[in-house]
Amino acid sequence: MSMSKWRLSYATRALAAAASATVLLAGCAGAGGLGSAGDGTALNVVMVNNPQMVELQKLTAKHFTKKTGIKVNYTTLPENEVRDKISQDFSNQAGQYDVATISNYEVPFFAKNEWLQPLDDYVKKDKAFDQGDILEPMRESLSADDGKLYGQPFYGESSFLMYRKDVFAGKGLKMPAKPTWEQVAELSAKADGAQRGMKGICLRGLPGWGEVIAPLTTVVNTMGGTWFDKDWKARLDSPQFRKATQFYVDLVRKHGESGAAQAGFAECLNSMTQGKTAMWYDATSAAGSLEAPKSPVRGKIGYAPAPVDRTKSSGWLYTWAWGIQKASRNPDAAWKFVSWASSREYEELVGKHLGWANAPAGKRASTYENPGYLKAAKSFAEVTRDAIESADPRHPGLQPRPTVGIQFVDIPEFSDLGTKVSQEISAAIAGRKSVRDALDKSQELAEKVSEEYEGRS
Repeated sequence: MSMSKWRLSYATRALAAAASATVLLAGCAGAGGLGSAGDGTALNVVMVNNPQMVELQKLTAKHFTKKTGIKVNYTTLPENEVRDKISQDFSNQAGQYDVATISNYEVPFFAKNEWLQPLDDYVKKDKAFDQGDILEPMRESLSADDGKLYGQPFYGESSFLMYRKDVFAGKGLKMPAKPTWEQVAELSAKADGAQRGMKGICLRGLPGWGEVIAPLTTVVNTMGGTWFDKDWKARLDSPQFRKATQFYVDLVRKHGESGAAQAGFAECLNSMTQGKTAMWYDATSAAGSLEAPKSPVRGKIGYAPAPVDRTKSSGWLYTWAWGIQKASRNPDAAWKFVSWASSREYEELVGKHLGWANAPAGKRASTYENPGYLKAAKSFAEVTRDAIESADPRHPGLQPRPTVGIQFVDIPEFSDLGTKVSQEISAAIAGRKSVRDALDKSQELAEKVSEEYEGRS
């Protein structure tokens, strides 16, 4: 599907869904509803309904509206629904929403289609925002090929390896300072069965481009593989891609969690929290839950960098960020909101009222110098920052890439391609087909995408 066809597809869907969308939005009145965005005193913001966003909503009236006079009308939706809603409104440039939560996945092609307001001029004028404090990988991932900035992060994450320090000590095991995947496999075998019902490692196996594909692609990168080469030729049939996938599938089948083909982030988090796994490779954001006051494994977890093979680092990079719609009738007011919601001031506000463990971290250098945050996140703050700062979305592997992205390929078609490939990989994890057969089918799927892109530089 070409970019123009993709845009037309969203526009068509948006028009077809107009009536139902109106009903849906009316039903969101409890989340703030929609207000006038043309008088300079109200903004319409649509965002994912995760806990940190809900906290933002609760703090807005007292700490933003009171100060600026700008009312914020929120619409909150689950992730899949909010992505669809944002794509419909932004592709049509309907201007219904001034600000939306977008990720570093959407930014490049949203920007290319001119759906987003460039933020460079606002950043230059807003000295208090301190753009230099934003971690460089976040700035890079929210910029487009034209060199302009199109988003500001609310929070960011990478990936790392989590392990039970007490279990390792009991078995006489030592986690290397910079583990390789070969070492992780060896440790998984030795930790397997260390306690009754405990498995050596937990790895995502659940279908979804944001589930099993995310960690698997980091393994592919560090083992020398890539989804597409610089000329957009599909490379899922390469020896490197096959080696990485076979390694991942074998590891989770031999020493991973039961029912791995249906285990995603949430299931692995529960497994680690409940003492059913000795290691877990996943998002750095998981640490907050593992170290929560009521967590049964609080203080028992060690944190190590994402395992590598042929690269120096391999952690992924992800952020929920704020984007301003190009068609917004209130871009100046929208920037004031974005500036506040992504600010150091807001993090301190959360730290004061809700506790530093809840602060939307992973985006500012100053967060990792704040005594309050460092005290609450002392066991994982440094390794998290190192993981984010070492992430390189433009050069995550050993060869040139045609577009940005570490755990995904930043094109609109990847959400569909990644989901279909994930189903093949999950089937291999479940033992329903071989890795070779799964990747043969996956290569065919990827070649269809190549037809639209191959030969581009």
